Amino acid sequence: MHRDHMYLGKVWQTLAQKEAFHISPAPAVLRQRRKIALIADMNLPQCRKYRVEQLAGFWETQGVDVGYAHYQDVPRCVSVLQDATHLMEYRLQNTPVTSMYRYEAHRLRLPILYDLDDPLFSVSAYETYQNMSALPASMKLHFLSEAPRYLDMMNGADLITVSTPGMAQHTRLYTRRPVHIRRNFADALTLEAGAQAQAAAGAAKRQDGVFRLAFASGSQGHEADFAIIQEQVSAFLAAAPQRRLMILGHFDTDFLPTDLQKQVETHPFTTYARYLETLALADCAIMPLANDIFNSCKSAVRVIDAASVGVPSIAGTVSDMAHVIRAGETGLIADEPEAWTTAFEQLARDPDTARKMGNAARADLETRWSGQPEDHIISPEILHWVKG
Repeated sequence: MHRDHMYLGKVWQTLAQKEAFHISPAPAVLRQRRKIALIADMNLPQCRKYRVEQLAGFWETQGVDVGYAHYQDVPRCVSVLQDATHLMEYRLQNTPVTSMYRYEAHRLRLPILYDLDDPLFSVSAYETYQNMSALPASMKLHFLSEAPRYLDMMNGADLITVSTPGMAQHTRLYTRRPVHIRRNFADALTLEAGAQAQAAAGAAKRQDGVFRLAFASGSQGHEADFAIIQEQVSAFLAAAPQRRLMILGHFDTDFLPTDLQKQVETHPFTTYARYLETLALADCAIMPLANDIFNSCKSAVRVIDAASVGVPSIAGTVSDMAHVIRAGETGLIADEPEAWTTAFEQLARDPDTARKMGNAARADLETRWSGQPEDHIISPEILHWVKG
């Protein structure tokens, strides 16, 4: 493993000795058909889904072949590079192995795009990220020490893509490279899995007479986000015994007050299909985010997940979530603490309106936020960069 970065060494030596090292002209000039080599960090399931598998499916609908590989699978990464016309990298940091991939891409004269959906390169974002307060101090120091490695990779690419307007704005503070947006969207698998989960939850959701708020957490540290509306949620639950808070995924319930815990249902982090099945049992999904640089970069994947199972969202104004919600039609936007209480009570008093909002959110997802080559999903410059 420690010699992975030397995997191509003998090949390069032989090619150089045989005077076959240099490629001219570039493959994209020679070929009518395009093929992207997508090398990615796929250790987080949600990242693999939204920035790798989803992207591969999108490009295939555009007539562009894609071969993707986990960056630690060196033989496969080298293989997908050999007949590619473009290289796309996702969430990679500068290491001896990724430097080897870059060297090979330059030898093959491949244009390089770097993609990222969290500001992993940003010391200023991590230093002010409030979610870090719920995690060990050593973890924050680790992220800060790794940030320059992500910035090195980003600045060595020809083009950069990010997932939200907030992320694009912050990224431009760190690079002079062109920065464009490719939003996350609802792919075919999401729409299908969501429809199945919604159908399975239908009868069970209406029978017990309980109104459920769902708070989903795909990674550690989101206790800090929940804390900004904890007072409002506590008061809402205390007002009626038939109200529940559903927590899905990573969350330390020791952060919750004792009187709140008796009306809390917890569900551990699980597969995407099982997560949607549980989420479909909720009456609305709540998405508070603490106001900081890191959260301002975040995408609307939680809104997409909720809409896929016909559940309306209540979100704050931090991140890209508010751009995906049609306020009053597919969900509600809370711009101050009192607005969260108003939104909870509005939907709890009128479950029929909540269901109609959820169905409208699902319809909006299918028509506006599915994979399509529209400007609000993918910047036209990216399409031109690949297809020419």
